[in-house]
Amino acid sequence: MKHLLNLLAAVALLIWGTHLVRTGILRVFGANLRQLISRSVSNRFTAVLSGMGVTAVVQSSTATALIVSSFVGQGLVGLPAALAVMLGADVGTSVMAVVFSLDLSWLSPLFIFVGVVLFISRKDTAVGRVGRVLIGLGLMLLALRLITESTTVLTQSPTVRTLLGALTSDLLLEIFTGAVLAVLAYSSLATVLLTATLAGSGGIPVDVALGLVVGANLGSGLLAVATTMRSNVQTRQVPLGNLFFKIMGVIIMTPLIGLWLKHVRPYVPDNASLVVLFHLAFNAVVGLVCIGLTGTVARAVQRLLPVADTQAAAGSRPRHLDPSALATPSLAISCAAREALHQADVVESMLLGLHQVIRTDDQKLAEDLRKLDDQVDELYSAIKYYMTKISREALDEREGRRWADIISFTINMEQIGDIIERVLIDIEDKKIKKGRQFSEAGMEEINELHTRLVANLRLAMSVFLNGNVRDAQKLLEEKARFRDLERAYSATHLARLSDNTVQSIETSSLHIDLISELKRINSLLCSIAYPILESAGALAPSRLKLPSEPV
Repeated sequence: MKHLLNLLAAVALLIWGTHLVRTGILRVFGANLRQLISRSVSNRFTAVLSGMGVTAVVQSSTATALIVSSFVGQGLVGLPAALAVMLGADVGTSVMAVVFSLDLSWLSPLFIFVGVVLFISRKDTAVGRVGRVLIGLGLMLLALRLITESTTVLTQSPTVRTLLGALTSDLLLEIFTGAVLAVLAYSSLATVLLTATLAGSGGIPVDVALGLVVGANLGSGLLAVATTMRSNVQTRQVPLGNLFFKIMGVIIMTPLIGLWLKHVRPYVPDNASLVVLFHLAFNAVVGLVCIGLTGTVARAVQRLLPVADTQAAAGSRPRHLDPSALATPSLAISCAAREALHQADVVESMLLGLHQVIRTDDQKLAEDLRKLDDQVDELYSAIKYYMTKISREALDEREGRRWADIISFTINMEQIGDIIERVLIDIEDKKIKKGRQFSEAGMEEINELHTRLVANLRLAMSVFLNGNVRDAQKLLEEKARFRDLERAYSATHLARLSDNTVQSIETSSLHIDLISELKRINSLLCSIAYPILESAGALAPSRLKLPSEPV
């Protein structure tokens, strides 16, 4: 019983070490890996190479699948290129299995010692996260040695030998077991390493180990599909296409297990090496066979999972908040930023519709626009909840600022939506229902303010997206101009009242309130510029530094 517990603990340690390495690498190099993938999909061959490289570093084809799926979901990468990346990712994780099968146990204490020192001394920095990766690598190597020692003792038991002998009876059962283990361990790499170690120490027959490896590859495809089940259609297409490749691999390689044992075993007497090399051969064959089928499989997947043509059906729902991206905080930040822009698009629709209601007295449109505020509120709640699930500890200083900027931006958009809703109610009550009209001069003033407001909203969205300092300065300059216009138009409105202009008298309260609310909206938009200018050192304590002033 003691030795069985030791084996289970070693397996758990292997899975935990794999998790530490995967999450640590993504936290330190997540943004760079994403850039590497996005720049390497110009053709299928460079896409395969980028998938191999990224997965060799991350040590998880599932993590690569989630990154690539998010790119497809955001429209940044085509589905055929993403599937090519996944073919390379599977080869990359196979290469890492071969590396870990070597006797590297002497590195375990070194990695753990150095990793702990770095992690404790520089916990919230990139150096500390590298230490976390080293700890994970050390634990993986330690776990593999402990698994070998535990299985060596266990296989001396006659009962265990009898049970292991029964495993050779059903290849389908072995494939199923391997798939289940890969899903439970959240890592085909950990499952293959465990299987190879057990085979090398005599814990299981080598033909059983090969069946488990086939199942582990299938399980990694199922895992990615299960992980993205709640994502949008485009995001789910990549794992499904990759699962098709895995199934092809199972069909091709399962009949070749006997041939592998017959022809390769004489040249590779070590059972552990034989297992990991079979794993590498599995994914290499799949890559070679399927590299020319990425377009065909992509079309088949798109027929099975078609993207809905109706924008209205998904208009109020979050489009970019991919739950699978939360495992990569830098990627999740990008998803949240895109959703914040979606929220701003809805606000822009409300603002454009507001002007039409003012001009045409369309009460039905006013009611529809007020319903849009509910969409703005729902998107705000969804973004806020999504952001709370992003690990702040995993973010570097720049990403931490971006996290705060996104929260601030969505709050402002939510407040702008509320203001527009109140203005619409006032227009209905004080103008449409009473049949009143603004004077011609008053309407021109409203038109001018509204035009500037729409332009400033679009500029604010650009500043939020790109963080351009010059655009941020321009936005604050627009704030001053808008304030001056609001004061001037208030004065001219009072002059019209003095001239006893009937229309101005009837709509005076509404006119003053309207231009005041438009100024409030503009102030909320312009406040987006402050964090950008502050981080760039272009903002004085009390005012904007003009280009002619020393910074």
